Amino acid sequence: MTEALYHRPLKFESRLVADLLSALKTLDHLVYLNNNGQPFIACCAQEYFIAQTSQIQSFKRTGIEHYQPSPSEFNLAIDALKTPQENGFRGGYVGFIGYDYAAQQYIQYPDRPQPGLFIGQFPSYIKPIPDGWMFYSDDPQAEQIFNHIQNLLNQDKIHPTFHLKNPCTSRWAKSVYTQAFQKIQDYIVAGDCYQINLTQEFKGRAQGSLLATAQAFWTLTEAPYAGYLRIGDFELLSCSPELFIDFEKNRKIITKPIKGTMPRYTDPVLDEQSKQTLKASEKDQAENVMIVDLLRNDLSVYAETGSVKTPKLFNIESFNQVHHMVSEVEATLKADINPFEVLMSALPGGSITGAPKIRAMQIIAELEGAARGAYCGSMGYFNFDGTGSWNILIRSIQKYQEDVSLWAGGGITISSDCDAEYQECFDKVSAMLDLLNTWYQPK
Repeated sequence: MTEALYHRPLKFESRLVADLLSALKTLDHLVYLNNNGQPFIACCAQEYFIAQTSQIQSFKRTGIEHYQPSPSEFNLAIDALKTPQENGFRGGYVGFIGYDYAAQQYIQYPDRPQPGLFIGQFPSYIKPIPDGWMFYSDDPQAEQIFNHIQNLLNQDKIHPTFHLKNPCTSRWAKSVYTQAFQKIQDYIVAGDCYQINLTQEFKGRAQGSLLATAQAFWTLTEAPYAGYLRIGDFELLSCSPELFIDFEKNRKIITKPIKGTMPRYTDPVLDEQSKQTLKASEKDQAENVMIVDLLRNDLSVYAETGSVKTPKLFNIESFNQVHHMVSEVEATLKADINPFEVLMSALPGGSITGAPKIRAMQIIAELEGAARGAYCGSMGYFNFDGTGSWNILIRSIQKYQEDVSLWAGGGITISSDCDAEYQECFDKVSAMLDLLNTWYQPK
């Protein structure tokens, strides 16, 4: 069977995913993913797991929009030996794992006061079709869920609003960044680490929903790993360029770490010069290969002997605001391995920690001064057969109650220049920050 048992077209006039998400805003939770051009919306989970202050709770659906606490253990029933069907999401598990939750597997790390993990079991989902939207479901209540969603879509459209109470600005002055940078250099010289991914937070206060900004951000970034998630008063908007792990057919897995960044320019000559500078950068190549080696080690624990390979090294990929240096590592999982175990073990991703990973995370906890929250975690999905796709949550905005933040950073090595690394943060985030601040209207 290649598609869900129950499927019916939905009647909705807009082709914009943000409009569809807005119409479904009253649902208990909502997740949208567009990993590498395969978009879907998941809703009305049969069961979900949520972590806040490191404690996981489970909830089961008792009505279309009613959930009750459940004694279920946090365990994803994935059958990696099941024969995969066609590509993309076909019902399974969808959600995110924040950096905080992932780091706490290994070190003492603070909690941000917001959900740190959400994973739902979703037999119901919506996908775009050439002339609209199609609802799919294997849920026993599929027809009732379809009717409920269609009723929501039929209601008068009240679009969400959003405005900043103050501009979103860096939590750090440059002098604070410089002190953290120098401390990392001292750690490297002392032999504690080879590379640290130092990031800084840009924060503000806001009212309304991030969903009101989503379409503008997705248009700005054209991110290949975009998404949106809402649970209660927590929202996560992904404009990520980075794949963490693709879980493909025949137990094949692929990771594509990004290390190395140069800005884009409207002048084609300057833009090409920037690209070639990155391509020839020995510093960025050294930084990139450190993370490739770390990820090779992470994956080799679960891979068939001899299957870990690096088919692409130091590729340059160009995005709307920056050029990135991207490598690729692939492997074949052992037959008895649960893919979710691989995902959790490999998180946080090496490209956003540094090397060696555990010591790097300890240094990050010491220097950054605030928990990252969802940032640098992962958002994605698993089908029940173990195939799936998970991103790295960079270029992402998180909102909890009235607190809004986005982050940017880069890998610091012994050859790094403080001014250049500080500027790289802004090369990565300035376009998104400028757009976000258009929602600030001073009185």
